[in-house]
Amino acid sequence: MTDSRVIVRVPATSANLGPGFDALGLALSLHDEIEASLFTPPSGRRVEISVEGEGFGELDLGDEHLIIQAMRRTFDRMNAPQPAGIRLHCRNRIPHARGLGSSSAAICAGILAARALAGMPYTPEGGTAALGSQRTTELSDEEVFALATEMEGHPDNVAPCLAGGLTIAWSDQGGAPHMVKLVPDANIRPVVLIPATRLSTETARGLLPKDVPHKDASVNAGRAALLIAALTGRPERDLLLAGTEDRLHQDYRAPAMQRTADLVERLRAVGLPATVSGAGPTILVLSTPDVQDLIAPEVGSDWHIQQMDVDQNGANVQFPETR
Repeated sequence: MTDSRVIVRVPATSANLGPGFDALGLALSLHDEIEASLFTPPSGRRVEISVEGEGFGELDLGDEHLIIQAMRRTFDRMNAPQPAGIRLHCRNRIPHARGLGSSSAAICAGILAARALAGMPYTPEGGTAALGSQRTTELSDEEVFALATEMEGHPDNVAPCLAGGLTIAWSDQGGAPHMVKLVPDANIRPVVLIPATRLSTETARGLLPKDVPHKDASVNAGRAALLIAALTGRPERDLLLAGTEDRLHQDYRAPAMQRTADLVERLRAVGLPATVSGAGPTILVLSTPDVQDLIAPEVGSDWHIQQMDVDQNGANVQFPETR
């Protein structure tokens, strides 16, 4: 049997960045890695999944696993036959339900793995060719982005996960997602403060009002524009601090993560451009080298502080030798 295998590496992401609600995203140098392969089980359709790191002992190890769902959706979208067996090994480093894009990473990894496998030669036992030899529909990078957005519901996390760097994402009047990738200034060194507690995106989004005051929307529009200018050309502390001010979502979500909200307020009071990462409860500080020493005094021992870089490359697919 020829064993078709791919390895997909996907970065953590931080969405919103304060004022850029459902639009801005940043790829971070923290990665999940999955190895996906096809095999022929003795009988029937079968999934085999092993997990290292985040989610060990917690995640579904069958067809309900998010990566498997993304793979099957992709095979269908490409008009490829569903394989008899899928084997996954997941090395998870992105914390789950913390606002660092773990679900987007899983979705992107599954789509990219399936796209790669659908184009590879694969001969199960018995000599009947499958997948790669079938008439499949190619899936472009734009279609990968669209499918990932469709599964995730919003493009702000999947855009930086796929493209890397700093992204601006939006949907046109027909609902099709689009993105622009920007390169942040080299002095931007993100710091994440990760609590032990979790918060689901659905819970956080459920706290948002249907309408917001016009004044608040106006402030956010100006701050988002300022933040792009600061991140890409003038990463000065005062500009980053002003550029990360938000009035659309963080205050409304505070009751679900009060410790996060309180710490963001304390960090900002000492001049640090701190925001809630995604839906929370992780905090992102858009740090530059001159503010590192200001972070630790404000943070308790029960927060995990991790310095990161911006991942400029996004998701990566590797093709190991077949065995």
